[in-house]
Amino acid sequence: MRILWLKNELLHPVDKGGKIRTYNMLKRLRRGHTITYLTLAPRNLDPVSAGLAEEYCDRLIPVGWQSAGRSGPGFYFDLARNMGSAVPYSIHKYRTDRMRQAIRSELSANRYDLLVCDFLTPSINVPRPLPIPSLLFQHNVESSIWRRHYENEDNKLRKAYFYTQWRRMTAYERSAVHWFDSVVAVSALDRDFMRREYGASRVYDVPTGVDTEYFRPGGVTPDPAGLVFCGSMDWMPNEDAVTYFLTSILPAIAAKVPAVNLTIVGRNPSSKLRALAGNYPGVTVTGAVADIRSYVDRASCYVVPIRIGGGTRLKIFEAMAMGKPVVSTSVGAEGLPLSPGEDLLLADNPDAFAAAVVQILSDRPLAQRLAARGRAGVRARFGWDNAAGQFAEICERTVFNVAKTRAA
Repeated sequence: MRILWLKNELLHPVDKGGKIRTYNMLKRLRRGHTITYLTLAPRNLDPVSAGLAEEYCDRLIPVGWQSAGRSGPGFYFDLARNMGSAVPYSIHKYRTDRMRQAIRSELSANRYDLLVCDFLTPSINVPRPLPIPSLLFQHNVESSIWRRHYENEDNKLRKAYFYTQWRRMTAYERSAVHWFDSVVAVSALDRDFMRREYGASRVYDVPTGVDTEYFRPGGVTPDPAGLVFCGSMDWMPNEDAVTYFLTSILPAIAAKVPAVNLTIVGRNPSSKLRALAGNYPGVTVTGAVADIRSYVDRASCYVVPIRIGGGTRLKIFEAMAMGKPVVSTSVGAEGLPLSPGEDLLLADNPDAFAAAVVQILSDRPLAQRLAARGRAGVRARFGWDNAAGQFAEICERTVFNVAKTRAA
């Protein structure tokens, strides 16, 4: 098949869950299909970054665009402009005539079998109706993320804002899943939600994968009191998770394990988060790193205190592939086919989470059992070849179903 793949960013550096999932999927899809990757990109695109796209696509079409960022006059102007819109800000900010025109031009100039809209955000620029079969790749149920922001926020002004964004996102997402011929979710939980709440009939799920050759134990003796959290710190659910862990969980662990230390690994931590981390001895904030594996290797427990989120957490499978016992909230492990108490420990309040971490750090046989089972399960069931194969089958089914419908 010839596939036109739409996204709002280049994939390098491959440093967050959505990029990791897309990168690994595309690398394998290219073995049997031709991929044109049309994306928003910085106007002064680095030739090196553009060249790296050869790893996952046959042809790159960058559309010059500049983000308003997360602060400053441009950001607040965009927020104000969005106030009267029915479209949520996280979608609205990507609206651009240049992207829409680039898609139209590409569809008219070349023959494609399928258009893939990767994430919900590019959908704001997808012209309708489309002349070819189409598929929406939903890495999360976006409305669930905003609902959890609302539910976990104490500040009244921010809570009101999150409520508005949640309602707008629900309405937008409910409509958008019907614009495409198929929808791919990353878990059965997300699939069932979209079928039930949005009335979308052709929704399929493809499991999250992990590169088990890349993520494997490094042979380092771990720090017996070392904890690690990995995730892009410019994603609000991750910042919320770390803030929650530092303020509500870590002190209780330190009371039982005085030597406990935590390494927070991920790009673009805010000054607010760095300042908060500075209040706790033994907490290190790395910022962006080229390779997370050495940090994970040195830890004895991988923590996932996520309270807000959707989709599935690649970080859990990566930790398991590296032989690390995991303590997570139920939200953090949501959508993953894992057994609490056998594959990982789950805890949904601060005291229970702290107790679970202390148990991992103090009960070596338990930690070894969880680590061994987790690594074996990930290696057996969740390689990327399997995930990409399922995705390709859904793409082919979508093209077939549309052709059959149009011929009827």
